[in-house]
Amino acid sequence: MTQLTVPTSNPTLEIPKKGMPVTIITGFLGSGKTTLLNQILKNKQDLKVAVLVNEFGDINIDSQLLISVDQDMVELTNGCICCTINDNLVDAVYRVLEREDRIDYLVIETTGVADPLPIILTFLGTELRDLTNLDSILTVVDAEAFNQEHFHSEAALKQITYGDIILLNKTDLVTSEKIEDVENFIHDVKNGAKILHTKHGEVALPLILDVGLTPVNEYTANDYQDTHEHEHHHHEHHHHGHHSHHLENDGFISISFQNDRPFDVHKFENFLTEKMPQDVFRAKGILWFSDSDLRHIFQLSGPRYSLHADEWQTPPKNQAVFIGRKLDISEIYSQLNECLA
Repeated sequence: MTQLTVPTSNPTLEIPKKGMPVTIITGFLGSGKTTLLNQILKNKQDLKVAVLVNEFGDINIDSQLLISVDQDMVELTNGCICCTINDNLVDAVYRVLEREDRIDYLVIETTGVADPLPIILTFLGTELRDLTNLDSILTVVDAEAFNQEHFHSEAALKQITYGDIILLNKTDLVTSEKIEDVENFIHDVKNGAKILHTKHGEVALPLILDVGLTPVNEYTANDYQDTHEHEHHHHEHHHHGHHSHHLENDGFISISFQNDRPFDVHKFENFLTEKMPQDVFRAKGILWFSDSDLRHIFQLSGPRYSLHADEWQTPPKNQAVFIGRKLDISEIYSQLNECLA
């Protein structure tokens, strides 16, 4: 069993040039992908990192929760990049490659319901293979929320299957027995999986960046390419491709809520604890409460939720996204509107 407990110190990173290195961060809803990305951005030293953030829904909450990366962020919203493949993704990467400023590294954060394979094939099966170097797929797993039902999701299975490194996150919230159980589940899906233990997404960057773990030859030698052909000539796209049906199979939908009126905090907490459907797997938002001058960053993953207050950077309003299976959109809209002050 391959596993490591991760030191959090960061030796100096020296990234050699062989095409722009790319790391893809994937992982199921609420596992800690954005937290990991923030750790990378905080500890990148002089490395010039570009970030591509993909949100499943109309509102990109994650981009508002990242520490400042100025203009070095490209957003892909309103859909999963593995399903809107692949012209949007190729164009986004070109926008990074064509920047005048030097970019040392590209980090992509996928949605929590993304199948990594079509994204991998976009880098290995298009002209991007000559311009970039797909370095590793990092799969973040929530040790606390993980159970056997995790594998009822096709996306969650594929995230582990194609992960080069599995980051078992939130290990401080569970017992050693639970950690062992989760590792056994992971190894049942991916024999010999490389597992790192993390807390709050903290990991020494040399363990996850420029590690060269993506088995490029396995992907290019297999029949994957037969299902994913994409030519890119002078930005004219011709795509016959690999369309992932996992969203339909898993039944996930995203509900986006925006309103220029504040919530009543007591009504909202009552909604979370008493009324919200159990099929909501993940929710997040930037919330405005009538009794506070601060914005509240809202995170919900499984049964656990948190509200963290800080200063508004923009005019106050409510923005929230709820992701789950077979949700009643009108019912959730109605319940949220009832929470308004």
